[in-house]
Amino acid sequence: MFPMFYKSGLFSSAMLGAMLLMGAEVIATETMSVTELTQPQAAVANSSDIVLEQVPNNTAELTNSALTVEELAIVPLSETNQQPAVANSIEEPALVAQTPADESQTNLLEQIKDYNRSGRNSLGAITSVTELLDVSPGDWAYDALRELVEDYKCIVGYPDRTFRGNRPTSRYEFAAGLRACLDRIQELIAAGGSVTEEDLEKLRTLIQQFDAELAVLGTRVDNLDSRVAFLEDHQFSTTTKLEGQVIFGLASVITGDDADGNEINEVPIFADRVRLELNTSFTGEDLLFTRLSAGNFPEFSSVTGTFEGEIGFAQPEGNDVGLEVLYYSFPIGENTQGIVMASGGAADDFASTVNLLDGDGAEGAVSAFGTRNPIYFPVGDAGAAITTQLGDIFELSLGYLAGDASNPAEGNGLFDGSYSALGQLVISPFEGLDIGLTYIHSYNQLDTGTGSNLSNFQGFVSDLTGRNLATSSNSYGVEVSWQLSKNIVIGGWGGYTNARTLSTAGGQVNRGSLEIWNWAATLGFPDLGKEGNLLGFIVGMEPKVTESNIILPGGIANEDDDTSLHIEAFYQYQITDNIAITPGVIWLTAPNHNDNNDDLVIGTIRATFSF
Repeated sequence: MFPMFYKSGLFSSAMLGAMLLMGAEVIATETMSVTELTQPQAAVANSSDIVLEQVPNNTAELTNSALTVEELAIVPLSETNQQPAVANSIEEPALVAQTPADESQTNLLEQIKDYNRSGRNSLGAITSVTELLDVSPGDWAYDALRELVEDYKCIVGYPDRTFRGNRPTSRYEFAAGLRACLDRIQELIAAGGSVTEEDLEKLRTLIQQFDAELAVLGTRVDNLDSRVAFLEDHQFSTTTKLEGQVIFGLASVITGDDADGNEINEVPIFADRVRLELNTSFTGEDLLFTRLSAGNFPEFSSVTGTFEGEIGFAQPEGNDVGLEVLYYSFPIGENTQGIVMASGGAADDFASTVNLLDGDGAEGAVSAFGTRNPIYFPVGDAGAAITTQLGDIFELSLGYLAGDASNPAEGNGLFDGSYSALGQLVISPFEGLDIGLTYIHSYNQLDTGTGSNLSNFQGFVSDLTGRNLATSSNSYGVEVSWQLSKNIVIGGWGGYTNARTLSTAGGQVNRGSLEIWNWAATLGFPDLGKEGNLLGFIVGMEPKVTESNIILPGGIANEDDDTSLHIEAFYQYQITDNIAITPGVIWLTAPNHNDNNDDLVIGTIRATFSF
């Protein structure tokens, strides 16, 4: 599947300059002769620690080199905790390694320092070996290094993602990249991160095969076992990776009326949401996912009187820690993934929501409505699903989730209580375009937590009559996401739900049906201003009851006669890889789909910390 690093062949020598940056301290302090480089096995025959032969005060040119020392901006990884950079290449390069013995050589080292200071930000990190266009893949070693590079981001290259030229690349260059990954993993463990047993085994095997080349580069391999043992002893788990997410949220109603036409007090609030996720794999292809969460961010519906404009990261639980999600996913054949959800399962756990702005509250849209088509929200909580890839164009997802699967009482449980059955086909006719076709049949899972009060009909009747109301519903959705260019993505969705009442709430409502619609158009600008940034806009109509023949007590209207537009804008600014600040605003033109209410505006600033 991936190209080959030939074990004894030479690949593009320009790659040597970029990768040797990872071992810059060795090249800067020790030098080697051409004989030693072309005969590494002899140089390390008796020991993995070699003494490099000192070169007189002249230039030692490597037979297959492609860079001059003037090209290199040497940034020791251990000192900067960043990827090193490479300055622009020149016409006829040659790699130079010297011991400064006179003024000219001292000036040369000063020149390297100048390039070091000026060139650090000239390159971006290469996160996949497949992005290095002049490398020929295929060998197991290439595949192993590729996975390490993608997981730990330990190689850099030129901005055009090539190593400039078609000259072969040597085993030493491969070893330099391997050393960079070894150093990066050590730093990760020292910082409290985790490394899988599978990755440690890759390191062990690769270093054993490339021990001679690593020795030439100055890497000690005689104590490999003790170093690997240290990594194993100090990582979180050999099977589990711990990830976390913390949200600090500042929000307030800026202006507007509630659902009853009363002016809302402008009271800013500051609250949080915390998630700890344990990703456990037993075979390398399966995943046991456990999420613990806590939060105290309120639902704004408690003051606005409507579910329109609800904040996407609301979690009003008084910061009580609890199990939020637990599921196990595993492969079924080559193109099919199965998932068993024991608690907290949701539609987006197995079916794509086809929305660039869906960050589950922590990223992307700041509102619940802007996160995904609302017809997905009622689906939960325990059950099973499968997702299968049908060729290169189609992806099929099927799932069944019960809302009270753990309750053995009559009218509950896995099959006798509330449930949703979802089927979805995602069509990708060409790269960048995804079209989702979604169908959901539900029993007693109607309310979405978005839109008007009437559209959340079960809760509305329960609050009105004090009695539960059984419902059955069929929901249909179309979702589209089209990446016009690297930095522009348009999308949107439409959702329709036809619901029927299966009881009368103690005779207070009649048996009947209602129709609920919602739609949205989205526009996203990924990486605007900086990699990881996201500017987003959403314009749409939150769920609205357009037609109903159900008569409500007290002559209460059974339809939403007016239409409120949901208008949202946000800008997610990535301060670092782990910290993002997102200011956002939500504007509702007729809260609760009632033109008698003044426009409602909610502002928020979300700070997301991930680790």
